[in-house]
Amino acid sequence: MALWVKICGMTTPEAVEAALAAGADAIGFVFAESARRVTTALARQLAAPVRGKARCVAVTRHPEQAQVEEILAVLRPDALQSDAGDFGHLRLPETLERLPVVRAWRAGDALPPRLLFEGSISGAGRTCDWDRAAEVARRAQLVLAGGLDARNVATAIASVRPFGVDVSSGVETRPGLKDPAEINRFVNAARTAHAALQEPT
Repeated sequence: MALWVKICGMTTPEAVEAALAAGADAIGFVFAESARRVTTALARQLAAPVRGKARCVAVTRHPEQAQVEEILAVLRPDALQSDAGDFGHLRLPETLERLPVVRAWRAGDALPPRLLFEGSISGAGRTCDWDRAAEVARRAQLVLAGGLDARNVATAIASVRPFGVDVSSGVETRPGLKDPAEINRFVNAARTAHAALQEPT
């Protein structure tokens, strides 16, 4: 099975172009409080070249109902990412119920079949507990996030054996500004590390 790669926190056309050129599977647009937060109008503009090439993921945390409905109407994302607990209280429109969701898993939440594992704080650029992540990855499709970059992603993949990886701050020159060269290096390093694990010993 191929490694799933998401580049999150897009704010510029150059970053989107670099992620597509590198072969990312998904591109995230952040609507939660963050240096990477974008408006729905900007996200729709940035997402235009992504359609049909990668999945557009709307990234929220504890969103209000009205915000979810605006994101759906303006961006038309392929998937919604939020904390696992958020999906229990949102009144999801019928259209959203048919969308894939990415649940950011926190300790104590029920374990979904696919989850984002990044530790207790989103967007902090800190590595999470890879031993704990490896344990969870044996029971669910785990997307590893938190403090990943081109220098440590191979070690992370070898340690955790995740379904996928998700990077944001690890490919930036400063918070909110992605470096196209770092995006390319990260995706290549991740794909190479995953391929090495698939080779017969």
